[in-house]
Amino acid sequence: MPILLLAVTACRPSYRMTDLEGSMVVMDSTWDAHPDSAAIALLAPYQAKIDSVMYRVVGTAAHTMDKGRPESELSNLVADVLRHAAQPSTGKVADVGVVNMGGLRTILSAGSIDVREIYEILPFENSLCILTFKGTVLKQVLTEIAACGGEGVSGVRLLITSDGKLLQATVGGKPVDDNKLYTLATIDYIADGNDGMPSMAKAAQRICPEHSILRDLFIRYVEAQTARGKQIVSQLEGRITIAKNEE
Repeated sequence: MPILLLAVTACRPSYRMTDLEGSMVVMDSTWDAHPDSAAIALLAPYQAKIDSVMYRVVGTAAHTMDKGRPESELSNLVADVLRHAAQPSTGKVADVGVVNMGGLRTILSAGSIDVREIYEILPFENSLCILTFKGTVLKQVLTEIAACGGEGVSGVRLLITSDGKLLQATVGGKPVDDNKLYTLATIDYIADGNDGMPSMAKAAQRICPEHSILRDLFIRYVEAQTARGKQIVSQLEGRITIAKNEE
């Protein structure tokens, strides 16, 4: 527990920290040895209501999906969800989907998927943003993704070096056209140019639909797949590949 020591000067009060000490306190069952029965009774109905929401099963994962660079099954899945989520606002699936690896906080385990697990994977209040880029700017964005060693992407194929240089990029199977306009679906945090992707802030157009929290979009996707009798699946597809023979 931190102990703060202060030096005090008379007449004109001023404070200067002279020392700081701290220690780790393990939060385990020891602290539950003498529970407050009144507090438990007070919280019980709220706990029951929360549990009824958080432990609601919304689907089934066919296999465990982890995150990781340059590409992973979980990041591919979430990037796909973002790219398709653009359709109600723009009339079409976005050309590109991007999610940052740092926004995915844990794995999606095989078996039943409940709301609580999705909150653990996507704990932040990040919302969908649909950006429009000219090809020249999109290349800058993809270069920054390569420099990060890879992020979650959909709709693109990148060939990069082990030290983060972009060697080749295609969108929809075709080279990026400098003069073409492309749509990119991501989250607002990334759209603001954060997490090593400053060129995201150079979008020619930006649409951020209301009530489009990524976590809610993901829940709706899982529920829709479940209603069709499908499990949640994802696979590695070579969306971001590190060149084997670098000169």
